[in-house]
Amino acid sequence: MSTQSESRFWDKFIYKTASYNIKPDVARWYVRHAESYINSHNKRLASHSDKDVEKYLTEKGRNRYLHEWQFRQIIISLKILFTDMVNVPWGNDFPWDEWIEGAQRLENDHATVARDYQSVNVEGIVKSVAAGNDGNRELMQDTAKRHAAVVEKLINLIRVKHYSIQTEKAYVSWVLRFLNHQSIDNLDTLSESHISYFLEYLVIKRKVSSSTQAQALNALVYFYKNILEIKLSENIQFARSKKPKRLPVVLSQAEISKLFSAMHNPTFLLMANLLYGCGMRLMECVRLRVLDIDFDYQQLLIRGAKGKKDRVAPIPAKLVTPLKSHLIWVRERHDEDLAHGFGCVYLPDALARKYPNAEKEFRWQFIFPSVRVSADPRTGEIRRHHIHQSGLQRHIKRSADHCGLYKKVSCHTLRHSFATHLLESGYDIRTVQELLGHADVSTTMIYTHVLNKPGVSVVSPFDTL
Repeated sequence: MSTQSESRFWDKFIYKTASYNIKPDVARWYVRHAESYINSHNKRLASHSDKDVEKYLTEKGRNRYLHEWQFRQIIISLKILFTDMVNVPWGNDFPWDEWIEGAQRLENDHATVARDYQSVNVEGIVKSVAAGNDGNRELMQDTAKRHAAVVEKLINLIRVKHYSIQTEKAYVSWVLRFLNHQSIDNLDTLSESHISYFLEYLVIKRKVSSSTQAQALNALVYFYKNILEIKLSENIQFARSKKPKRLPVVLSQAEISKLFSAMHNPTFLLMANLLYGCGMRLMECVRLRVLDIDFDYQQLLIRGAKGKKDRVAPIPAKLVTPLKSHLIWVRERHDEDLAHGFGCVYLPDALARKYPNAEKEFRWQFIFPSVRVSADPRTGEIRRHHIHQSGLQRHIKRSADHCGLYKKVSCHTLRHSFATHLLESGYDIRTVQELLGHADVSTTMIYTHVLNKPGVSVVSPFDTL
């Protein structure tokens, strides 16, 4: 390529970046990323395959110093290079969006890696909690400073009882909102009436839902009884928000097939197949490890599910071969990581102490690993965590829109559909309850609405006109 034609090539490349909403002053970095890729290969661009790009991105994903935004820039620059400039046959079919979504690393307060009972950093926790409350962010932080000892005691007690990180964040948030709303420095003056007033304020002024009001009530009751040691009556009197009676969104088997046919990324498709085929929750699927699969008994062991309970789910026969093939790929990726000095995976703190060498063993690796390594937020150690759940969420929504499903489809819709289709097939409610991991059968009973079909079998008088 002559100097003049090369200059025109990069001018066109920069022009193409505008269609990706890339600012002109940043476009030069995308040019540098594309140039780095070209300089690392000694063959014409038109002869490159998707395997070349995948290998290059995998190697870049092992760079411990590469930030998330830089990795995204590399992916987008290669997408422009091979779809807009060279226009190779495989360019449009390459999972560019999935690589971009996979570049997202787990946040420091992500439920998988957030805790392990390290020393309580009240300021950091409050900052994380207040981030979602733009209007009261500074007030919540000021309230936390005034009552730092109480907040720290609350967090410590929650962790002693092994509550989830989501519960911890929710309880801390509601207690801070409550204290901020009361504007009371002396907590000894708090009474039951303050709870009633706050809960009514949430419904009347803030227009919150009944579930939100119930969550606030649970947090404040816990705070009063365990931290302030104030006795409360069995039934606190307040204006309760009426809970709407909602039915779950369920896809028919034809719609499930239609959705899966629109999902072209193999990893996300396998995850969606497991959500529907095993009735798993999203995070249960994301956190699966190699040792949780038992091919001989054809079942999955779902560990530490909701309520800190383990349960077993059968693996659909059709998914055995895809799962085995996927594990071969995971094994190859893990062996390459070990060869490059990586290969560690996150383990809960107690397991990491008990089995110090387990973090590099294949059995403990996540079945759905991230496309890039990242630093552990607590220790700084470089590890390959599991894929971020938001990637699958976006992919399912995008696939549902693409294939023309007008229902509100989410990852949890597949779990709803699993339960409903089992009941339609004649399985008893107790079996479905056990497979879903519900503590109370009344929770499972909501899926019987499809079987009851009230009014559906009635012929409308309009049809007899």
